[in-house]
Amino acid sequence: MNVLVRGSEILRKSIIKTKMEEKCMRNDYWLVTTEHLKDRLWFRDEEDFKVGMNQVAVLAATISVQVIAFILMSNHVHFVLGGTKDDATDFITSFKRRFSRYYGKKYSVKEFLRENNVDFRELHIGDESLERAIAYVQMNSVAANICISPSGYPWGTGELFFNENKTKGKAIGELSKRECIKLLRSRTLLPSGYIVSEGIVLPSSYVDVQMVESLFKSAKRMNYFLQSSSKAKLVKEAPSFKDQLIVSAMQDLTVSLFRKKTFGDLTNLQKSEILKQLRYRFSSEPNQLSRVSGLQFEEVCRMLEEL
Repeated sequence: MNVLVRGSEILRKSIIKTKMEEKCMRNDYWLVTTEHLKDRLWFRDEEDFKVGMNQVAVLAATISVQVIAFILMSNHVHFVLGGTKDDATDFITSFKRRFSRYYGKKYSVKEFLRENNVDFRELHIGDESLERAIAYVQMNSVAANICISPSGYPWGTGELFFNENKTKGKAIGELSKRECIKLLRSRTLLPSGYIVSEGIVLPSSYVDVQMVESLFKSAKRMNYFLQSSSKAKLVKEAPSFKDQLIVSAMQDLTVSLFRKKTFGDLTNLQKSEILKQLRYRFSSEPNQLSRVSGLQFEEVCRMLEEL
């Protein structure tokens, strides 16, 4: 009996490996990275992140690409995609356009991501470039000192692979048409089996987890790539604070200190005081202060030096 079970397991793994190899033969693979915004944020609050996550789900269902891994960071995004370069280009262009439309309506900003450049890097099966790219994407939040492991970051595929504790939710087929439109900000019909939890279509609904786990072969091997990633080398010992927390604190200080509605309403002298307060309270560096304030890096540095 044990022999039969073992034989069945070997056959199952062989079938999975064959299917994975067939996908690899059909697809090209791409690491897609948007340019890091220096004086703005893609995502200012949790709602922005949720909208971004759900737009990935919509595009994964409508564009002929294989979403393998991704992460949404405050001022840039990374995707590992399978498909032709044209398909990958269509995906990221559509994502930027859709999110820019939402962002512009919410924050009254026109053509937000029009000039946000995108880099495409071709990946291959067999030379470990695909594994390295996935690890690189997964480790972004760790390198930014937002969390101690990829699984602690909710805006992407950080907790997706080699994780037995699957997030539970509600099938999208159980939602009304109106609820779906409100959730997705789109009339696109997603497969009824997609799972929604806390306002997000879970990436496990459309990412081929089995393919990625088969690629790495084991959690131990994936962890090796995570720890040897170039992003792992950037991890600092000192904690840092999320951009969204700094944005919130900046707004609170603007109101409490100067009785103004927005940071943009302040005089340069008042802005300088807010920036100094943020640096003192959160050890924020000029690059982060530039992102959250919308001021040029050089201007932030000058304001921080003012007496």
